[in-house]
Amino acid sequence: MTIRDAYDAAVVGAGPAGLAAATLCARAGLATVLFDEQPAAGGQIYRAAGTTPLRAGTILGDDYWRGRRLVADFAASGAQHVPGAAVWSLSREREIGVSLGGAARLVRAARVILATGAIERPFPIPGWTLPGVMTAGAAQILLKSAALVPAGRTVLAGSGPLLWLLARQYLEAGAEIAAILDTTPRANRRRALAHAPAFLASPYFAKGLALLRAVRRRVRVIGGVAALAAEGSGRLEAVRYAAARGEQRLPADLLLLHQGVVPNVNLAMAAGIAHRWDESQLCFVPERDAAGATALDGIAIAGDGGGIGGAEAAAEEGRLAAIAAIRALRPGADLGAEEIAARRSLARWRRGRRFLDALFRPAFVPPADETIVCRCEAVTAGEIAAAVDQGCTGPNQLKAFTRCGMGPCQGRLCGLTVTQLIAARRGVSPAEAGHYRLRPPVKPLTLGELAGLPAGNAAMKAVARD
Repeated sequence: MTIRDAYDAAVVGAGPAGLAAATLCARAGLATVLFDEQPAAGGQIYRAAGTTPLRAGTILGDDYWRGRRLVADFAASGAQHVPGAAVWSLSREREIGVSLGGAARLVRAARVILATGAIERPFPIPGWTLPGVMTAGAAQILLKSAALVPAGRTVLAGSGPLLWLLARQYLEAGAEIAAILDTTPRANRRRALAHAPAFLASPYFAKGLALLRAVRRRVRVIGGVAALAAEGSGRLEAVRYAAARGEQRLPADLLLLHQGVVPNVNLAMAAGIAHRWDESQLCFVPERDAAGATALDGIAIAGDGGGIGGAEAAAEEGRLAAIAAIRALRPGADLGAEEIAARRSLARWRRGRRFLDALFRPAFVPPADETIVCRCEAVTAGEIAAAVDQGCTGPNQLKAFTRCGMGPCQGRLCGLTVTQLIAARRGVSPAEAGHYRLRPPVKPLTLGELAGLPAGNAAMKAVARD
């Protein structure tokens, strides 16, 4: 594959936002490239939409199959698709560091649109590193990409729409679901009521109600779960939980954990884009305007990477970011009708979002001292608490105390937990506790790849400095 040194528009991430943005940019005549780490376009929501071994039908639901249209439109747009590409750096000068096939290279773009999507919120519980315990999102990836359905007793635990969607998909695929352990705080229902009118008028209401009814008819749902632990010798054998009837133990072969999703912000943070703490979604989100533009000239963020809104909203945000890029590079381009349509559709898909954020807002319960929080460096909650007691004030200092957040995932699996643990221990807000300072490379990069880059470029200087 021939990759140019420079493009008009570069998009990072081939989910709904990235596909929509790249398609519109290419159709407007911009030289457009889309970098994506996965082998096929679709992102997490539409993963393998064009290649899944599952036949169109009831298992994955109609919403999933709509992703095929986005993928097909992108394929016909003329944009260059670069799969298997790990983007590890983005400079203020819009120089992108990307690894492909074991070699690193640098690409410049006049406009960059980050569509990095979402990742699952960390959910550390005792025993979550046991074989047989994984996230609901990971399990859904296996279902979509390889049609893998678990055998044996499966328990789903946590909160959020994905938990219920996966349960329904598993039921349609013939899996045995022993129980759903719902950790949604009961107080959330009262908080969500204030946003109920908008939710009732949203596209989510009818679909959500049908989803809940379909699952509850066939699965035992235990609400008010306040504590969870995975137990087993060598692998998962049971799930221990506390609910209204006290502590219970449920035999299980597979435990799937989920506490919602949060923006994947590592690349944006490493690029120097300002972020703020979002109290409604309990995560850090980038600061951007209505078209996704950030304070860094020519760099925009679209989709769930800028705040969780769902697949349809993400696609419209991608189109709006693309419209802004086209206007900047092709002054006089007539995109008024496209912009009006995208904004109307985005408003429709954002309607009811506050209800969902309030209903599924997770309660932060500090993990038990022996619980591993940073899986890469095997750092426990107790070690983090001890570091705070010794004077550690934030996640960046914690690296020096414990190496927490310094492993291959660069804080993706522990970042939010660390922020909230430190904040709770210090008695301050998560915003005051802060987040990891992220630097390039945000993905693993070999010394050989680094040595192969031209001397004096911005990405190499940044890596060498840090």
